[in-house]
Amino acid sequence: MIHDLHGIGGWLVIATNGAVGIWALAAHRCAQLRGRLGWIAIGVAQTIIVAQVLTGVVIQLERDGIGGQHELYGFAAFASVGIIFAYRNEMRDRPYLLYGLGSLWLTGLGIRAILLV
Repeated sequence: MIHDLHGIGGWLVIATNGAVGIWALAAHRCAQLRGRLGWIAIGVAQTIIVAQVLTGVVIQLERDGIGGQHELYGFAAFASVGIIFAYRNEMRDRPYLLYGLGSLWLTGLGIRAILLV
């Protein structure tokens, strides 16, 4: 069951971060697209990454993990969320660009992790 949840979570990471990445880049160019709902969506997308890493840790603790690079990409995504958040003050004049590019980076990490399964 936890494996199924982790598999679905991987696709959710890709879909949500891809969608909010595209939205944020569009909002960077078009002020009409900016709003609270988009920031909530970014929070949800990044929370899914945290949940995905936690389910991966549970799988690994059960000694059923895939191992190797799959885990590397998962933890890279987890660390990237923190790095993106840390840069929010540096890029306070361009937050949509930061979160747009960051979310697309997270999408790429998710795709790569799924390809390694």
